[in-house]
Amino acid sequence: MSKLLTIAQTSKILNVSQNTLRNWDRENINITPIKTVGGHRRYREDDVNKFIGELKVESVLNTVVTYARVSSHEQKTKGDLDRQSQRLSEYCAKKKYVVHHIIKDVGSGLSDTRIGFVRMVDLVIKKKINKVVIENKDRLTRFQFNLINVFFNSYDVEIECVDNVNISNEEEFVNDIMMLMASFSGKLYGKRSVKRKKEIKEQKLKDKLNQNNQT
Repeated sequence: MSKLLTIAQTSKILNVSQNTLRNWDRENINITPIKTVGGHRRYREDDVNKFIGELKVESVLNTVVTYARVSSHEQKTKGDLDRQSQRLSEYCAKKKYVVHHIIKDVGSGLSDTRIGFVRMVDLVIKKKINKVVIENKDRLTRFQFNLINVFFNSYDVEIECVDNVNISNEEEFVNDIMMLMASFSGKLYGKRSVKRKKEIKEQKLKDKLNQNNQT
């Protein structure tokens, strides 16, 4: 008879949360537990080992990276980034995807210099992944998604969208536009400042030369 494991033991073995296991039970997917007289979930060790074997096969077929992004550090502080990443992990668990890389990014979807995005592109170019899982297209980029998709596909990398409707795209878009305006303003004022400093330096040099000529 197969040994019975508690939900805590099973959670640790499979590296998923206990809530994920409860969701699987409610949705009748992946592993079905048995219930004790007191209503507690117990998992057959044979079923767990079989599931691990299926995951190993999937790991060979798919090298998956999850990519989560929010626009501001305020959203990260509120936990939006971690919750988004957790939803992606649970989605992958349902699909029996083995996640090799978890990337979390903070930055505008209009920027192509985000640390996490650059890291992911590097993984694509080095052919270390073959599937990218995101909640929706806007998490990856605000514009030129089709271009990025074609680029990833050229390296045999598929972009899979969960299309979760819980994200406030309007709020994110406003944040992106504000960050873009701030970046543009900063560069504009920076150029003006450099120009002004150069003019002051040149004027001081002229004044010094004039003083020398007068003496």
